[in-house]
Amino acid sequence: MQLAIDTSTEYAGLALVRENEALAEINWRCGLNHTVELYPHLDFLMKSARVEMKDLDCIIVALGPGSFNGLRVGVSAAKGLALNLNIPIIGVGTLEATAYQHAETGLPICAVQNAGREEIAAALYQLKPRKGWIEIKEEHITTPAALAGTVKETTLFCGEMKPAVALKLKQLLKSKAMIPAPAAQMRRAFYLAEMGLKRRAAGHFDNLAILQPVYLRRPPITERRKPF
Repeated sequence: MQLAIDTSTEYAGLALVRENEALAEINWRCGLNHTVELYPHLDFLMKSARVEMKDLDCIIVALGPGSFNGLRVGVSAAKGLALNLNIPIIGVGTLEATAYQHAETGLPICAVQNAGREEIAAALYQLKPRKGWIEIKEEHITTPAALAGTVKETTLFCGEMKPAVALKLKQLLKSKAMIPAPAAQMRRAFYLAEMGLKRRAAGHFDNLAILQPVYLRRPPITERRKPF
């Protein structure tokens, strides 16, 4: 049985799967309360599925990008569980898991996430007939206008983006920008689990000792001050 943990942003998620069978899932808005809310929700999830921690054989965790505190909480919890249970761990990028929910459209899928400072984090993926699921453009920080300038064909934009960002993309790209309804934008832990299971089947596990969250920029407190 496998557990997926996602605390990348103010929306968090947990999922329990047994190979490809979905057992239980929780997705909720936790704001900045990852530290106090993660373990109570995990306890509820386990009890709902009527299973115990000792039944787990793999941990799957969202690595970001996302909030610094949220990612630290989720990745630390995942590593702690993997270490205590002596089971493998698999990290999956948050933007990739977000995009994967829409893979079956066959379109290029641009996962977007608010990054502050009027910027966004973005990455581009697509499910292709012969190549399968591929990354076209890796995770990066950009702006809605700059991102729109790179789009050459109809693209599905998904993820946690402010309404103003969605509007800007629609204005700039018109019919080339497909944006799902808000309900379909919700990042779900089951898809994170599914991606982790694909990597598990291929034997792609992460090194517990060196696995770290993905930060596309350093926390403000660590950034150098510009000279006067």
